Amino acid sequence: MNPSAEAEFLNAVHSREPVNGLTHGFYRYPARFSPLFARAAINAFSQPGDVILDPFMGSGTTAVEARTLSRHAIGADINGLAIFISKVKTTLYSEADLSDISVWAEKMANSLNLRKSPEKSVTNSEPDYLRNINDKSTWPIRKSLELFLDRIEELAGKQQSFARCILLKTAQWALDCRTEMPSAYHFRQQFLRHTEEMIAGASEFAKVVRAADRRSKLPETPRILCLQRSAVGLENEKKLRDYPPPKLILTSPPYPGVHVLYHRWQIQGRRETAAPFWITNTLDGSGASYYTFGDRKQKELTTYYDQALAAFTSLAHIADEQTLVVQMVAFSDPSWQLERYLQMMKAAGFKEVKRLSFANLPDGRLWRYIPNRKWYANQERATSTGKEVVLFHRLA
Repeated sequence: MNPSAEAEFLNAVHSREPVNGLTHGFYRYPARFSPLFARAAINAFSQPGDVILDPFMGSGTTAVEARTLSRHAIGADINGLAIFISKVKTTLYSEADLSDISVWAEKMANSLNLRKSPEKSVTNSEPDYLRNINDKSTWPIRKSLELFLDRIEELAGKQQSFARCILLKTAQWALDCRTEMPSAYHFRQQFLRHTEEMIAGASEFAKVVRAADRRSKLPETPRILCLQRSAVGLENEKKLRDYPPPKLILTSPPYPGVHVLYHRWQIQGRRETAAPFWITNTLDGSGASYYTFGDRKQKELTTYYDQALAAFTSLAHIADEQTLVVQMVAFSDPSWQLERYLQMMKAAGFKEVKRLSFANLPDGRLWRYIPNRKWYANQERATSTGKEVVLFHRLA
């Protein structure tokens, strides 16, 4: 890296700015890393036209930033909710699309009548999807969602996904981690605010992408590929055959010994609901350990490290000698988990790269601290300070 690129990267790693801009605010996905970090890493370690891979893509931060910088973006995640959000965030919507969505949203918000019943059933056949949003306090929000979803087919295909994402964001605002529910009136008002904000973000994303493509003058328009699948066995994915090896694997894998609720909302305390899958018309059906490589309470986290080894072994088969792996990882107990993680990476076929410019940092690695963020660790206690490390690896 040249000095200016390195300074930009270091500033981005330590930035505490909230996640916003472009389409990044479409949903508050757990454990997102900063768009500034993603952008700085992509700028520093790749060129326009290169392939950027995020095998644990979450809500698509890497893919959004890669596309705005005229890189091909490939993302994979086992969570259908993550894939839905990532696709909406990285879709280029026309001004006509966004106008249609705006008109529909205004019409719906102004005509919603909780006394009416939906014309057709919009309740997913999986009963767990509506668990804990069926009582008296949550009924106005659930009924509002039913009525909105009942009319979703008035929009065209990809417009429907955008509208579902607005509902998802608004329902998260109304339900997740709240002790008191907003009224149906306030839900509708927030829905309109979110519609306006998200349309502006989608419009800005499209403008930035088109401007970047004009500047780069690449012979091929960069593509975005979102795969709902595990990173394990990714080297056998047929859809990757049209792509060269990634220049950069930029990701944040599940954290060892740390509980992150990727697929549920918490209602009035710690009661969980899978309502996001109902709203987005996606499938869930799995427990928390499915999304986090294993149970955080397991004494030596054997299952976690076995799953991580399988995933990164697959990534080693996809990579070549030019591929750099940059990952941001946190640990419930770094004193032993970091060394075990590095051993896992070595067994998968990677060697750690330590930059000389980081030699004056603790242990020669780039750590960042996030005060006031709580993780639930393996002892069922919340750690009050997030501590993450940025690791660099290449093929051994």
